[in-house]
Amino acid sequence: MSAQRLPPLPTIKEIIRLYKLRARKQLSQNFLLDLNLTRKIVRAAGSLEGHHVCEVGPGPGGITRAILESGIADLRVIEKDVRFMPGLQLLNDVSGGKMRIFNGDILRFNMDDLFPTEATQAWDDSPPKIHIIGNLPFNVSTPLIINWLEAMSERTSAWKYGRVKLTLTFQKEVAERMVAPILNRQRCRLSVMCQYLCYVQHKFTIPGTSFVPPPDVDVGIVKFVPLKQPKIALPFRLVEKVVRHVFHFRQKMCKRGIATLFPPDQPALTREMLSTADVSPDTRPFMLDIAEIDRLCHVYKDICDRHPGLIDYNYRSAENALDWRRAKLPLNI
Repeated sequence: MSAQRLPPLPTIKEIIRLYKLRARKQLSQNFLLDLNLTRKIVRAAGSLEGHHVCEVGPGPGGITRAILESGIADLRVIEKDVRFMPGLQLLNDVSGGKMRIFNGDILRFNMDDLFPTEATQAWDDSPPKIHIIGNLPFNVSTPLIINWLEAMSERTSAWKYGRVKLTLTFQKEVAERMVAPILNRQRCRLSVMCQYLCYVQHKFTIPGTSFVPPPDVDVGIVKFVPLKQPKIALPFRLVEKVVRHVFHFRQKMCKRGIATLFPPDQPALTREMLSTADVSPDTRPFMLDIAEIDRLCHVYKDICDRHPGLIDYNYRSAENALDWRRAKLPLNI
């Protein structure tokens, strides 16, 4: 199966006029009309020859056209806004029925049975011929990638098929944070969560002026390839909690954020965690490498194993803190 151009179609601008489509601000919609740019996004995903592709948020179908031209086996599209369904159906018709069109909210969409089982690859093998592509609305992009990283860590949802790759759009600043290395001032919780599970590349940037309506920011294209082995071999939610607290005071010393993992009357636990993990309490969070965060996570798990109930402690909740004091759990410190 080789890449090929679709039969003559109305332009994206013509489809927008034909179906009287307007971007909805409340859905963070921005249309990309330049087919040269949509094809560049699809090329950033790598060869899609014979792949089963899922596109998230196709809108009027700019990226959809480029995907259909790339020699894919078939395409699933997930779109929340029903106004785009007629235009997507038009693309399906001219593609010979290669598309399956789903109306749904991607934050709640079940991807368990989205792809054919015969496409499945063992996790330690090469990635399956499955790819997820999307021009994501800015208001869902960060929570969505966190949801998908958790599914990836548990090898559920789309990742029950193997190490499924993603090529997605984000605000440029978010894209830069995802790939930010140690010592970079942009390094944050999102940097660590992406990099401990994936090889992450910021492929290129598209000016905001290329979109209709133009957002106030530029847009980064990011590709994710799940790692065979995560760099932190612990449950996702434990890792996320530790990383979130470590970076809570991102420009302060890391001991400040780590202290919020424990009740305020247990400062010895903060000292134990840092000492056992061999991490200097004066280190700034953006200076910590993955190996140091890995040690912090393992020590935190060991402390929680010794003190049942501590894993659920939330320093922001007065009720939770009161429950901790009432429990009077024995602390061997």
